[in-house]
Amino acid sequence: MHYGICQLNIVPVRLEPTDTSEMVSQLLFGEHFKVLEKRKKWSKIRIAFDAYEGWIDNKQYLDLQKKDYLILESSAEELSIDLIDFAINTKTKSLIPISLGSKLNFLNNLNLEFEGQKIVGLQPKSHLLETAYLYLNTPYLWGGKSPFGIDCSGFTQMVYRLNGYRLFRDASQQAKQGEALSFIEESEPGDLAFFDNEEGNIIHVGIIMKDNYIIHAHGEVRIDRIDHSGIFNVDTNQYSHNLRVIKKVI
Repeated sequence: MHYGICQLNIVPVRLEPTDTSEMVSQLLFGEHFKVLEKRKKWSKIRIAFDAYEGWIDNKQYLDLQKKDYLILESSAEELSIDLIDFAINTKTKSLIPISLGSKLNFLNNLNLEFEGQKIVGLQPKSHLLETAYLYLNTPYLWGGKSPFGIDCSGFTQMVYRLNGYRLFRDASQQAKQGEALSFIEESEPGDLAFFDNEEGNIIHVGIIMKDNYIIHAHGEVRIDRIDHSGIFNVDTNQYSHNLRVIKKVI
């Protein structure tokens, strides 16, 4: 088994080993992974945080020793909490951009210094919405996980991750986590609401706020109304998503 780490700000994870393939997720700086298959130009990986699999360009990661992978696995995540910051290469004195949610545990091994703000360990549930607001107005991007483009489940995953909690990558996977609630009135700010399509498949997720509002990624990270029917878009005055279930993960 081989291992790797992302030394660049944001790297696409693709469905197939080609630049034109669908982007299914992203690696942020400092994320580590197992290399399941290595070809001449591409590697199939399994991301350590959520076990998500896809293909990345061999030029966009560094090899990692097994002992370092295991150290990263057993260490509490240190994550950057500014929308954008920089690390300094101590050898070349060049700057490397680091986005919100980047992992900082391996900086010394990469000859990097970082003087920005970071967060470590579990945070109170009340902090989830404060984190969610950092992504407000971020454009929707299928497979995205950064404040420059994010999808609905990438948004909920990163908000929870920045507070020390682990969610799976896709909405359908996240819907299997936590405890189902019977009514919106039972929910608390920070709980997750899931929405389905006509076939009954979970296709969307957002974070419950107080007073029947929800923050979610739909076109952009935005705030809308929610009731027992679903999400009511305050701009179009129409329902955009059909409510399936609300889950309490924390």
